[in-house]
Amino acid sequence: MPKTILHVAKYYYPEEGGIETVTKYLVEGLTDFRNIVICYSTDGKTRTDEVNGVVVKRVAPMFQIARQDVPLSYRRHLKKLIKTYQPDIINVHCPNPYVYPIVCRLKPKNAKLVLLWHSDILTKGVLYKAIKPVESIILKKADLIVATSPNYVHPSSPIYKYGDKVKILPNGVITENLDLQQGEEEEVRKIKEGYDNKPLILFVGRHIPYKGIDFLIEAEKHVKHDCYFLIAGRGPKTEELKRKANPKRVKFLGKVSDTALRRYYHAADIFGFSSITKQEAFGVALAEAMYCRCAPVTFEIEGSGVNWLSPAGETGEVVPLKNVEAYAAAIDKILSDKELLHNYAEASHQRVADHFTSEIVAAEADRLLNQLLEK
Repeated sequence: MPKTILHVAKYYYPEEGGIETVTKYLVEGLTDFRNIVICYSTDGKTRTDEVNGVVVKRVAPMFQIARQDVPLSYRRHLKKLIKTYQPDIINVHCPNPYVYPIVCRLKPKNAKLVLLWHSDILTKGVLYKAIKPVESIILKKADLIVATSPNYVHPSSPIYKYGDKVKILPNGVITENLDLQQGEEEEVRKIKEGYDNKPLILFVGRHIPYKGIDFLIEAEKHVKHDCYFLIAGRGPKTEELKRKANPKRVKFLGKVSDTALRRYYHAADIFGFSSITKQEAFGVALAEAMYCRCAPVTFEIEGSGVNWLSPAGETGEVVPLKNVEAYAAAIDKILSDKELLHNYAEASHQRVADHFTSEIVAAEADRLLNQLLEK
């Protein structure tokens, strides 16, 4: 019987999102182990599914506090899973503060506790003061803390003081979802023709404050080249952003399918990755765009993995935080130099292909977890 990992996640496939994508490819890629998932349901029903051979327990929340799901039956379901499957490793995908005290109380003595630290909790108000004690307890109890970049092991992060048990496991991209399929070159050509074959600057992501789309829209006003800005995705700030944008060359695509997104990645020249806080711990969309040879322009974000994923002057341009004039100048710099654009595009693709694919990351996760069990 293989060793068992119980993954404690917020949500799981078919729910969409960067963390959900990472969770799925890790669960399915850790083939040396039997993998079980417990997460929150999004339809108000508690049920057990099987997803590609993986048992997934979805627990229905009763209510939310500050966008944190609270399922009062969670402890009972987690306890039953632990009794049934007797996990060798409990892998908590963080942040998920509601489950921290429950996991700490129920974890068997012989099970290893791993924290996959996707992001810090950045809200530092009264609510975080209430959360911090349980966060500190689970950090102390953890046998292994996994950060998505060396940059995130930063004095501003609660994981910094536990550096002796922190290992790095970056996020990865699923390349088969990004490689153009037969006949898709024609679809990419049509996208470019739809914008008069002018250079395309693409943004992909939820329309929420830390994504910094306001700054990208403001930077557009300073870009001298004749080009289009394509904003994919949607969110609570969408209508506000539309009111701020120049409609002549800023186009909102709405939510696009995975197939359409792949084509837009390949059609675009520059990826306008405008995130402004370390809430953007890594940037899965950035890695996807880079793999598709879309040269990135990013802000410098202290304590974030964004500038580790895309190093300044190697795979793209990095400019001072929130400096829209510098951001616009970086776009103009790349569009003025076809050789530079080509070099950034190729270097971006190679960096992701060499270090940040789901296969590479899953293999490294497998190595780290087996190493942990051997101790």
